[in-house]
Amino acid sequence: MVTLHHLENSRSQRILWLLEELGIEYEIKLYKRDPKTNLAPDELKAIHPLGKSPLITDGGKVIAESAVIINYLIRNYDKDNRFTNAPDSDAAQQNEYWLHFAEGSLMPYLVMSLVFTKVKTAPMPFFVRPVAKGIADQVMKSFISPNVESSLRFIEDHLSKNVWFSGDDMSAADFQMIFPLEAAMTRSDIASKLPAINAWVKKVHALPAYQNALKKGGPYDYA
Repeated sequence: MVTLHHLENSRSQRILWLLEELGIEYEIKLYKRDPKTNLAPDELKAIHPLGKSPLITDGGKVIAESAVIINYLIRNYDKDNRFTNAPDSDAAQQNEYWLHFAEGSLMPYLVMSLVFTKVKTAPMPFFVRPVAKGIADQVMKSFISPNVESSLRFIEDHLSKNVWFSGDDMSAADFQMIFPLEAAMTRSDIASKLPAINAWVKKVHALPAYQNALKKGGPYDYA
């Protein structure tokens, strides 16, 4: 049986959504973040040396990284091929592209945005604060924000022409892309002004399987 090692308020939520969509029997083990550091608890290191989430175990296998987990679950448990693209099709190419785009292109800028936002409010000597704030603001203005905006407008254009990320049918890419777009909605002013992205996120949030995942996963600030 598949066991999801689920950390609250994390990328693991998208794996929980996929498990609900697949309709398979699975077990969920919940982990809470450290209230002071907001980091994952050390218990996860007993499952995988890096101690990150999401993680799944299946039989004797331990599988990490969202894209790898998503592909594994679809390959082994999508018996009706609901989320499987025809080989060498345009849909398969789109699916592979967006599966990698989520963490390779979009999330790094969103993570940097979060880090530099926290820098401005972090405890520091009063005489250092103006300098730190000035550097953070400049990096946000000249590098991070332009890259976030161009990425989001690129996604907006794609979703304005497609029902799902790989075309007419849901695929692995949709499960991968939900978290960065949810994060963008909370960290970027531009995201809330892009109608296709907003409509897609609302469509996902309205799915029964997604709602079931929210009920089972504990606190999640992005939905």
